Amino acid sequence: MQFLNEDIYDAVQNYIPKVSEYVNSHGGGIDLLGAKDGVIYITLTGACGGCSMSLMTTKMVVQKKLRELIHPELQVVNVDGTPENALPDDVYSGRIEEEADEKVYVETHGLLDNLKQMVGL
Repeated sequence: MQFLNEDIYDAVQNYIPKVSEYVNSHGGGIDLLGAKDGVIYITLTGACGGCSMSLMTTKMVVQKKLRELIHPELQVVNVDGTPENALPDDVYSGRIEEEADEKVYVETHGLLDNLKQMVGL
């Protein structure tokens, strides 16, 4: 797949609300963790997080829909604590900040940041 991790991440982030409808209807949610080399890393939350059908949900619902919407070769992994479904250390996961001429990937959505944004600081 010839797409940048950032492009795939942004596309998935755009479609997550649409893809989440089925999961939400069962009391769960989907958190987008990152993208790397055509693989999307998510975690299922709520009732779907510990469900015995989480692998089926990941492949037959989330991956199937994202393949329809974005690219037919896209892979989705539910990061569930098992070694085979681990999140890579160098996964793209949000905004890019420059630090000492290196690109470091970070996501900054803390409570304090949200409060500052709400009051206009």
